Amino acid sequence: MNKKSISAWSGGSILMGAMAAFAAFSTHCTSMGMAPDGERLERMKASPRYSEGHFRNDAEMPEKPNFFAVMWKFLWNKANTEPAIHPATLDRQAADFDRAPIDGLRITWFGHASVLLELDGKKILLDPVWGQRVSPVGFAGPQRFYAPPMPLEELSRLQIDAVVISHDHYDHLDYPTIMALAKTETIFIVPLGVGSHLEYWGISKERIKELDWWDSVDAAGIRYTATPAQHFSGRTLSDRDTTLWAGFAIQGKSKKIFYSGDTGYFAGFKEIGKRLGPFDLSIMAIGAYDKQWAAVHLTPEEAVQAHKDIGGGLFLPVHWGTFNLAFHPWTEPIQRTLQAARENGVEVVAPAPGEILEGAHPVAFSRWWEETKLAENAESAGPAGLTEPQEVGN
Repeated sequence: MNKKSISAWSGGSILMGAMAAFAAFSTHCTSMGMAPDGERLERMKASPRYSEGHFRNDAEMPEKPNFFAVMWKFLWNKANTEPAIHPATLDRQAADFDRAPIDGLRITWFGHASVLLELDGKKILLDPVWGQRVSPVGFAGPQRFYAPPMPLEELSRLQIDAVVISHDHYDHLDYPTIMALAKTETIFIVPLGVGSHLEYWGISKERIKELDWWDSVDAAGIRYTATPAQHFSGRTLSDRDTTLWAGFAIQGKSKKIFYSGDTGYFAGFKEIGKRLGPFDLSIMAIGAYDKQWAAVHLTPEEAVQAHKDIGGGLFLPVHWGTFNLAFHPWTEPIQRTLQAARENGVEVVAPAPGEILEGAHPVAFSRWWEETKLAENAESAGPAGLTEPQEVGN
Protein backbone atom coordinates (compact mmCIF):
# COMPACT_ATOMS: atom_id res chain seq x y z
CA MET A 1 0.00 0.00 0.00
CA ASN A 2 1.38 3.45 -0.82
CA LYS A 3 1.73 5.87 2.06
CA LYS A 4 -1.06 8.45 2.08
CA SER A 5 -3.89 9.60 4.26
CA ILE A 6 -7.18 7.87 3.50
CA SER A 7 -9.28 10.66 2.11
CA ALA A 8 -12.87 10.70 1.07
CA TRP A 9 -14.92 11.19 -2.02
CA SER A 10 -16.51 14.24 -3.61
CA GLY A 11 -15.80 16.84 -1.07
CA GLY A 12 -16.97 15.88 2.39
CA SER A 13 -16.18 12.24 2.05
CA ILE A 14 -17.69 8.89 2.80
CA LEU A 15 -15.01 8.10 5.36
CA MET A 16 -15.49 11.38 7.16
CA GLY A 17 -19.24 10.84 7.08
CA ALA A 18 -18.77 7.50 8.82
CA MET A 19 -16.54 9.12 11.40
CA ALA A 20 -19.06 11.90 11.87
CA ALA A 21 -21.83 9.38 12.43
CA PHE A 22 -19.74 7.62 15.08
CA ALA A 23 -18.87 10.93 16.75
CA ALA A 24 -22.51 11.98 16.72
CA PHE A 25 -23.44 8.68 18.41
CA SER A 26 -20.83 9.04 21.15
CA THR A 27 -20.83 12.79 21.73
CA HIS A 28 -22.05 15.75 19.73
CA CYS A 29 -19.30 17.44 17.71
CA THR A 30 -19.81 21.19 17.39
CA SER A 31 -18.04 21.32 14.03
CA MET A 32 -20.82 19.22 12.47
CA GLY A 33 -23.19 22.15 12.77
CA MET A 34 -26.92 22.09 13.33
CA ALA A 35 -29.92 21.01 11.26
CA PRO A 36 -32.26 23.80 10.10
CA ASP A 37 -35.49 24.37 11.99
CA GLY A 38 -38.12 27.03 12.71
CA GLU A 39 -38.52 29.91 10.25
CA ARG A 40 -35.45 28.81 8.31
CA LEU A 41 -36.93 25.38 7.69
CA GLU A 42 -40.27 26.87 6.66
CA ARG A 43 -38.52 29.00 4.04
CA MET A 44 -36.66 25.95 2.77
CA LYS A 45 -39.93 24.06 2.40
CA ALA A 46 -41.20 26.82 0.10
CA SER A 47 -38.37 26.17 -2.36
CA PRO A 48 -39.38 24.29 -5.54
CA ARG A 49 -36.21 22.22 -5.04
CA TYR A 50 -37.27 20.95 -1.60
CA SER A 51 -39.35 17.81 -1.19
CA GLU A 52 -39.82 15.26 1.60
CA GLY A 53 -37.12 16.76 3.78
CA HIS A 54 -34.42 17.06 1.13
CA PHE A 55 -33.21 19.33 -1.65
CA ARG A 56 -32.96 17.80 -5.11
CA ASN A 57 -31.06 18.45 -8.31
CA ASP A 58 -32.96 19.25 -11.49
CA ALA A 59 -31.68 16.06 -13.11
CA GLU A 60 -32.21 12.60 -11.67
CA MET A 61 -29.04 11.44 -9.92
CA PRO A 62 -27.49 7.96 -10.21
CA GLU A 63 -27.21 5.80 -7.12
CA LYS A 64 -24.45 6.62 -4.66
CA PRO A 65 -21.19 4.64 -5.02
CA ASN A 66 -20.80 1.59 -2.83
CA PHE A 67 -19.13 2.62 0.42
CA PHE A 68 -16.94 -0.47 0.78
CA ALA A 69 -15.87 -0.44 -2.87
CA VAL A 70 -14.74 3.18 -2.58
CA MET A 71 -12.87 2.56 0.68
CA TRP A 72 -11.17 -0.51 -0.80
CA LYS A 73 -10.00 1.52 -3.77
CA PHE A 74 -8.63 4.26 -1.51
CA LEU A 75 -6.70 1.66 0.48
CA TRP A 76 -5.06 0.13 -2.59
CA ASN A 77 -4.95 3.03 -5.02
CA LYS A 78 -1.40 3.40 -6.38
CA ALA A 79 -1.82 6.76 -8.14
CA ASN A 80 0.23 9.71 -6.92
CA THR A 81 -2.75 11.34 -5.26
CA GLU A 82 -0.49 13.41 -2.99
CA PRO A 83 2.96 14.91 -3.39
CA ALA A 84 5.56 12.38 -2.22
CA ILE A 85 7.29 15.37 -0.65
CA HIS A 86 4.75 17.80 0.70
CA PRO A 87 5.77 21.35 -0.23
CA ALA A 88 6.86 23.60 2.58
CA THR A 89 4.77 26.68 3.23
CA LEU A 90 4.55 28.42 -0.13
CA ASP A 91 5.68 31.99 0.29
CA ARG A 92 3.13 34.36 -1.10
CA GLN A 93 4.24 37.36 -3.08
CA ALA A 94 4.57 40.61 -1.16
CA ALA A 95 1.09 42.06 -1.08
CA ASP A 96 -0.32 45.41 -0.18
CA PHE A 97 -3.99 44.64 0.28
CA ASP A 98 -4.65 48.28 1.16
CA ARG A 99 -3.64 49.39 -2.33
CA ALA A 100 -6.50 49.54 -4.83
CA PRO A 101 -6.38 46.73 -7.41
CA ILE A 102 -5.34 47.50 -10.96
CA ASP A 103 -8.34 47.50 -13.32
CA GLY A 104 -10.73 47.21 -10.37
CA LEU A 105 -10.12 43.49 -9.70
CA ARG A 106 -7.48 41.50 -7.84
CA ILE A 107 -7.52 37.72 -7.36
CA THR A 108 -5.68 35.62 -4.78
CA TRP A 109 -6.00 31.83 -4.68
CA PHE A 110 -5.21 30.32 -1.27
CA GLY A 111 -5.51 26.68 -2.33
CA HIS A 112 -8.44 24.31 -2.93
CA ALA A 113 -11.54 26.49 -3.55
CA SER A 114 -10.51 29.41 -1.31
CA VAL A 115 -10.26 32.63 -3.32
CA LEU A 116 -10.08 36.27 -2.29
CA LEU A 117 -11.69 38.63 -4.77
CA GLU A 118 -11.03 42.35 -4.41
CA LEU A 119 -13.71 44.03 -6.46
CA ASP A 120 -14.70 47.71 -6.47
CA GLY A 121 -12.93 48.26 -3.17
CA LYS A 122 -14.62 45.29 -1.47
CA LYS A 123 -13.00 42.07 -0.28
CA ILE A 124 -15.00 38.92 -1.04
CA LEU A 125 -13.84 35.53 0.23
CA LEU A 126 -15.04 32.33 -1.47
CA ASP A 127 -15.28 29.04 0.46
CA PRO A 128 -12.46 29.83 2.90
CA VAL A 129 -10.78 26.71 4.31
CA TRP A 130 -7.76 27.26 6.56
CA GLY A 131 -8.16 24.11 8.66
CA GLN A 132 -5.46 21.44 8.68
CA ARG A 133 -8.00 18.72 7.79
CA VAL A 134 -11.34 18.76 5.97
CA SER A 135 -13.05 16.68 8.61
CA PRO A 136 -15.26 17.06 11.70
CA VAL A 137 -12.28 15.99 13.85
CA GLY A 138 -8.71 17.18 14.03
CA PHE A 139 -6.99 13.80 14.26
CA ALA A 140 -8.13 12.14 11.02
CA GLY A 141 -9.32 12.92 7.53
CA PRO A 142 -7.86 14.50 4.39
CA GLN A 143 -4.90 16.66 5.41
CA ARG A 144 -3.67 19.64 3.42
CA PHE A 145 -0.50 19.24 1.38
CA TYR A 146 1.02 22.56 2.53
CA ALA A 147 0.31 25.23 5.10
CA PRO A 148 -2.00 28.06 3.99
CA PRO A 149 0.05 30.83 2.34
CA MET A 150 -1.43 33.34 4.79
CA PRO A 151 -1.93 32.69 8.51
CA LEU A 152 -5.54 32.58 9.63
CA GLU A 153 -4.87 35.39 12.10
CA GLU A 154 -3.75 37.64 9.27
CA LEU A 155 -6.78 36.75 7.17
CA SER A 156 -9.09 37.92 9.92
CA ARG A 157 -7.40 41.35 9.84
CA LEU A 158 -8.10 41.91 6.14
CA GLN A 159 -11.54 43.36 6.85
CA ILE A 160 -13.42 40.95 4.61
CA ASP A 161 -16.71 42.46 3.43
CA ALA A 162 -18.47 39.22 2.42
CA VAL A 163 -17.87 35.49 2.73
CA VAL A 164 -19.56 33.32 0.09
CA ILE A 165 -20.15 29.65 0.94
CA SER A 166 -21.25 27.32 -1.87
CA HIS A 167 -22.38 24.37 0.32
CA ASP A 168 -21.77 22.72 3.66
CA HIS A 169 -19.21 19.99 2.88
CA TYR A 170 -16.13 20.14 5.10
CA ASP A 171 -13.80 21.21 2.30
CA HIS A 172 -15.98 24.30 1.69
CA LEU A 173 -17.47 25.11 5.10
CA ASP A 174 -14.59 24.93 7.57
CA TYR A 175 -15.40 25.33 11.25
CA PRO A 176 -12.06 26.81 12.46
CA THR A 177 -12.04 29.34 9.63
CA ILE A 178 -15.64 30.37 10.23
CA MET A 179 -14.95 30.81 13.94
CA ALA A 180 -12.06 33.17 13.13
CA LEU A 181 -14.21 35.15 10.69
CA ALA A 182 -17.07 35.25 13.20
CA LYS A 183 -14.98 37.74 15.20
CA THR A 184 -15.08 40.18 12.29
CA GLU A 185 -18.02 42.14 10.93
CA THR A 186 -18.27 40.32 7.60
CA ILE A 187 -21.56 39.06 6.23
CA PHE A 188 -22.06 35.48 5.06
CA ILE A 189 -23.86 34.72 1.78
CA VAL A 190 -24.94 31.09 1.63
CA PRO A 191 -27.50 28.71 0.05
CA LEU A 192 -30.72 27.87 1.89
CA GLY A 193 -30.24 26.06 5.18
CA VAL A 194 -26.48 26.60 5.52
CA GLY A 195 -27.14 29.53 7.83
CA SER A 196 -28.25 27.05 10.47
CA HIS A 197 -24.64 25.91 10.94
CA LEU A 198 -23.39 29.50 11.11
CA GLU A 199 -26.01 30.60 13.62
CA TYR A 200 -25.25 27.55 15.78
CA TRP A 201 -21.59 28.63 15.76
CA GLY A 202 -22.51 32.07 17.12
CA ILE A 203 -22.97 34.24 14.02
CA SER A 204 -26.03 36.46 14.30
CA LYS A 205 -28.78 35.85 11.78
CA GLU A 206 -28.56 39.52 10.73
CA ARG A 207 -25.13 38.75 9.22
CA ILE A 208 -26.41 35.72 7.26
CA LYS A 209 -28.00 36.04 3.81
CA GLU A 210 -29.54 32.75 2.63
CA LEU A 211 -30.44 32.36 -1.02
CA ASP A 212 -32.33 29.90 -3.18
CA TRP A 213 -31.22 29.42 -6.79
CA TRP A 214 -31.68 32.63 -8.79
CA ASP A 215 -32.18 34.69 -5.62
CA SER A 216 -30.03 37.82 -5.34
CA VAL A 217 -28.83 40.07 -2.57
CA ASP A 218 -27.10 43.45 -2.85
CA ALA A 219 -24.40 44.32 -0.34
CA ALA A 220 -22.23 47.45 -0.48
CA GLY A 221 -22.62 47.86 -4.24
CA ILE A 222 -21.99 44.19 -5.13
CA ARG A 223 -24.79 41.89 -6.30
CA TYR A 224 -24.64 38.20 -5.38
CA THR A 225 -26.87 35.71 -7.19
CA ALA A 226 -27.06 32.04 -6.22
CA THR A 227 -27.06 29.88 -9.34
CA PRO A 228 -28.06 26.26 -9.95
CA ALA A 229 -25.51 23.51 -9.43
CA GLN A 230 -25.61 19.72 -9.60
CA HIS A 231 -24.20 18.40 -6.36
CA PHE A 232 -25.31 17.39 -2.86
CA SER A 233 -24.79 18.44 0.76
CA GLY A 234 -24.32 17.06 4.26
CA ARG A 235 -21.92 16.90 7.20
CA THR A 236 -22.95 13.50 8.58
CA LEU A 237 -24.39 10.30 7.12
CA SER A 238 -27.85 11.32 8.32
CA ASP A 239 -28.22 14.85 6.93
CA ARG A 240 -27.57 14.39 3.22
CA ASP A 241 -29.23 17.08 1.07
CA THR A 242 -30.90 18.83 4.01
CA THR A 243 -29.24 22.10 2.96
CA LEU A 244 -28.90 23.56 -0.54
CA TRP A 245 -25.78 23.81 -2.75
CA ALA A 246 -25.13 26.52 -5.34
CA GLY A 247 -22.75 28.40 -7.57
CA PHE A 248 -22.61 32.19 -7.44
CA ALA A 249 -22.59 35.11 -9.85
CA ILE A 250 -20.91 38.18 -8.37
CA GLN A 251 -21.45 41.50 -10.13
CA GLY A 252 -19.71 44.79 -9.43
CA LYS A 253 -19.83 48.09 -11.29
CA SER A 254 -17.79 46.92 -14.26
CA LYS A 255 -16.82 43.27 -13.64
CA LYS A 256 -18.84 40.07 -13.40
CA ILE A 257 -17.47 36.90 -11.84
CA PHE A 258 -18.84 33.36 -11.77
CA TYR A 259 -17.94 30.74 -9.18
CA SER A 260 -19.11 27.19 -9.89
CA GLY A 261 -18.90 25.74 -6.39
CA ASP A 262 -18.94 21.94 -6.53
CA THR A 263 -21.03 20.65 -9.42
CA GLY A 264 -21.24 18.15 -12.19
CA TYR A 265 -21.70 19.25 -15.78
CA PHE A 266 -25.33 20.01 -16.63
CA ALA A 267 -27.46 22.01 -19.03
CA GLY A 268 -27.94 24.74 -16.44
CA PHE A 269 -24.61 26.34 -17.30
CA LYS A 270 -26.04 27.60 -20.58
CA GLU A 271 -29.05 29.04 -18.75
CA ILE A 272 -26.72 30.79 -16.30
CA GLY A 273 -24.82 32.31 -19.20
CA LYS A 274 -28.04 33.39 -20.88
CA ARG A 275 -29.53 35.01 -17.79
CA LEU A 276 -26.45 36.44 -16.05
CA GLY A 277 -23.48 36.30 -18.43
CA PRO A 278 -21.12 36.96 -19.97
CA PHE A 279 -18.52 36.97 -17.19
CA ASP A 280 -15.11 38.60 -17.04
CA LEU A 281 -13.81 35.77 -14.84
CA SER A 282 -14.98 32.23 -14.20
CA ILE A 283 -13.72 30.24 -11.21
CA MET A 284 -14.34 26.57 -11.88
CA ALA A 285 -13.73 23.47 -9.75
CA ILE A 286 -11.55 21.02 -11.71
CA GLY A 287 -10.50 18.34 -9.20
CA ALA A 288 -11.85 15.44 -7.08
CA TYR A 289 -13.61 13.85 -10.06
CA ASP A 290 -14.14 10.15 -10.68
CA LYS A 291 -16.42 8.05 -12.87
CA GLN A 292 -18.12 6.73 -9.73
CA TRP A 293 -19.44 10.22 -8.94
CA ALA A 294 -19.28 11.82 -12.38
CA ALA A 295 -22.66 13.52 -11.93
CA VAL A 296 -21.53 15.76 -9.07
CA HIS A 297 -17.99 16.89 -9.97
CA LEU A 298 -16.63 18.45 -13.14
CA THR A 299 -13.77 16.89 -15.03
CA PRO A 300 -11.22 19.41 -16.33
CA GLU A 301 -12.65 19.15 -19.84
CA GLU A 302 -16.19 19.68 -18.55
CA ALA A 303 -15.03 22.69 -16.55
CA VAL A 304 -13.63 24.29 -19.70
CA GLN A 305 -16.90 23.59 -21.51
CA ALA A 306 -18.90 25.04 -18.62
CA HIS A 307 -16.70 28.13 -18.81
CA LYS A 308 -17.63 28.51 -22.47
CA ASP A 309 -21.32 27.86 -21.72
CA ILE A 310 -21.57 30.75 -19.27
CA GLY A 311 -19.64 33.13 -21.53
CA GLY A 312 -16.51 33.22 -19.39
CA GLY A 313 -13.50 35.41 -20.17
CA LEU A 314 -10.51 34.57 -17.97
CA PHE A 315 -10.55 31.04 -16.51
CA LEU A 316 -9.28 30.32 -12.98
CA PRO A 317 -9.20 26.59 -12.04
CA VAL A 318 -9.66 25.75 -8.34
CA HIS A 319 -10.49 22.74 -6.15
CA TRP A 320 -7.24 20.93 -6.84
CA GLY A 321 -3.68 20.56 -5.52
CA THR A 322 -4.47 20.99 -1.81
CA PHE A 323 -6.24 17.90 -0.43
CA ASN A 324 -6.42 14.25 -1.49
CA LEU A 325 -10.13 13.79 -2.28
CA ALA A 326 -10.14 11.36 -5.21
CA PHE A 327 -8.14 8.66 -7.00
CA HIS A 328 -6.46 10.70 -9.73
CA PRO A 329 -2.83 11.89 -9.50
CA TRP A 330 -2.70 15.21 -7.71
CA THR A 331 -1.33 17.17 -10.70
CA GLU A 332 -3.66 15.59 -13.27
CA PRO A 333 -6.49 18.17 -12.94
CA ILE A 334 -4.30 21.14 -13.84
CA GLN A 335 -2.48 19.30 -16.64
CA ARG A 336 -5.75 18.24 -18.26
CA THR A 337 -7.20 21.72 -17.76
CA LEU A 338 -4.30 23.40 -19.53
CA GLN A 339 -4.61 20.97 -22.43
CA ALA A 340 -8.37 21.51 -22.74
CA ALA A 341 -7.94 25.28 -22.51
CA ARG A 342 -5.38 25.25 -25.33
CA GLU A 343 -7.67 23.15 -27.52
CA ASN A 344 -10.60 25.50 -26.91
CA GLY A 345 -8.81 28.84 -27.10
CA VAL A 346 -9.55 29.64 -23.45
CA GLU A 347 -7.32 32.06 -21.53
CA VAL A 348 -6.40 30.31 -18.27
CA VAL A 349 -4.36 31.38 -15.24
CA ALA A 350 -2.86 28.86 -12.83
CA PRO A 351 -1.43 30.76 -9.86
CA ALA A 352 0.52 29.22 -7.03
CA PRO A 353 -1.28 29.39 -3.68
CA GLY A 354 -0.90 32.92 -2.37
CA GLU A 355 0.09 34.39 -5.73
CA ILE A 356 -1.75 37.59 -6.56
CA LEU A 357 -3.22 38.31 -10.00
CA GLU A 358 -4.39 41.67 -11.25
CA GLY A 359 -4.58 43.77 -14.38
CA ALA A 360 -6.41 43.25 -17.64
CA HIS A 361 -4.31 40.20 -18.61
CA PRO A 362 -2.71 38.63 -15.53
CA VAL A 363 -0.11 35.95 -16.14
CA ALA A 364 0.44 33.04 -13.76
CA PHE A 365 2.42 30.14 -15.16
CA SER A 366 5.24 29.30 -12.82
CA ARG A 367 4.12 25.64 -12.98
CA TRP A 368 4.82 25.33 -9.29
CA TRP A 369 3.36 21.83 -9.28
CA GLU A 370 6.03 20.64 -11.71
CA GLU A 371 8.77 22.03 -9.50
CA THR A 372 7.32 19.97 -6.67
CA LYS A 373 7.26 16.87 -8.89
CA LEU A 374 10.90 17.43 -9.82
CA ALA A 375 11.77 17.46 -6.13
CA GLU A 376 9.91 14.17 -5.70
CA ASN A 377 11.75 12.62 -8.63
CA ALA A 378 15.08 13.88 -7.35
CA GLU A 379 14.52 12.13 -4.03
CA SER A 380 13.52 8.87 -5.70
CA ALA A 381 16.30 8.96 -8.32
CA GLY A 382 19.11 9.99 -5.98
CA PRO A 383 21.44 12.99 -6.19
CA ALA A 384 22.53 12.29 -9.77
CA GLY A 385 19.28 11.80 -11.54
CA LEU A 386 16.58 14.37 -11.98
CA THR A 387 13.84 12.92 -14.14
CA GLU A 388 11.44 14.91 -16.25
CA PRO A 389 7.85 15.14 -14.99
CA GLN A 390 5.47 13.12 -17.12
CA GLU A 391 2.32 14.64 -18.60
CA VAL A 392 -0.85 12.86 -17.60
CA GLY A 393 -3.20 11.98 -20.41
CA ASN A 394 -6.95 11.74 -20.42
